[in-house]
Amino acid sequence: MNEIISLLFIVIGAMFDLFGCVGLVRMPDIYNRLQASTKCVTLGTCSILFGVFIKYGFTAAGVKALLCIIFLLLTAPVTAHALARGAHKSGVKLWEKSVCDKYSETGS
Repeated sequence: MNEIISLLFIVIGAMFDLFGCVGLVRMPDIYNRLQASTKCVTLGTCSILFGVFIKYGFTAAGVKALLCIIFLLLTAPVTAHALARGAHKSGVKLWEKSVCDKYSETGS
């Protein structure tokens, strides 16, 4: 039963990773690409790692997978925010159909 559940998590995670990669290619500007890749790839990779944890349990591989999940959940949003802020500060324009620019409204 654990094999089936872990395989299900791994397949779902791979699908989310695939959607994140498609979003990275299809989105019009850096800000939309960051959102698509960060959300989908974080959820997908965490799902794959959780499937590895279910498969191996509290062995060395399972504990490493849990630690990687925690690390990924803590660093991916911060990294995406730093990249978006750096792009905005360096003058990268939003897509012409973007609705609002929260960074320019705050003056930072």
